[in-house]
Amino acid sequence: MFMLKTAIYVDAENIKMSGGYGMRYDVLVDLANNHNSVMLRANCYLAEDSERTQRDAEYRQKVYSYHNILRQCGFKIIKKYVRRFKDEDGNITTKANADMDLAIDALLQARNLDRIILVTGDGDFLRLIIALQNMGCRVEVIGFHNVSKELREVADSYISGFLVPGLLPISGSYGENGDQWQRGTVANFNQERGFGFFRYYRLHQKTLQSETVFFHLSKSTLGSDHFFQEPHRIFEFRVVENQANNNRSEAWDIRLLKEG
Repeated sequence: MFMLKTAIYVDAENIKMSGGYGMRYDVLVDLANNHNSVMLRANCYLAEDSERTQRDAEYRQKVYSYHNILRQCGFKIIKKYVRRFKDEDGNITTKANADMDLAIDALLQARNLDRIILVTGDGDFLRLIIALQNMGCRVEVIGFHNVSKELREVADSYISGFLVPGLLPISGSYGENGDQWQRGTVANFNQERGFGFFRYYRLHQKTLQSETVFFHLSKSTLGSDHFFQEPHRIFEFRVVENQANNNRSEAWDIRLLKEG
């Protein structure tokens, strides 16, 4: 059986600043290792403040513990050390950008790859994606908040990291009756009748599979229905079997994903 040779490239600083803090790297590995794909490389590009590492024991322990978790998941860590610059007025700015490192590594390694999972929302990678596609690679992008519109459009596929089951755990993942919380977007909505369907994802054999579930505004915690008319909105909800309606699966306790 032909297996897609897959690599993961994570722009960790962009992800951390765009709502993906606490992302589960082991879930990314599962997406790369499935029934028709095998992970050959997994690179994580991140910044480290070496001055703070030397003087702050608590920060050093936290950083190195984080790095160890990534290595245990199979990631190679590529560090960019924070540099400080002082302008004419004495103001200090910091810089630690690993974009060039990520782009060069991906281009050099792409000759041995079929599929690339790029985890970022940075529009600066637009040309990189096109170059990788021209080399024959399928490029899939995962991002969180503030993802470049052009990046989403040029990728072979784009999915919000919030929608990947387990990638960013939901606080209080299970309801009172053991019903698991899900995240999804509106597939369609009938404003006049106050009902619609959410689209969400499940992981089956480490592959994302799209599901739909019925919802009614009576099960919403929101004060207005205008949110359901915006397809980019991400909602959180419990999927329950409604005994009063022939055990049909429905979305209950509907709430908006908290931003920030």
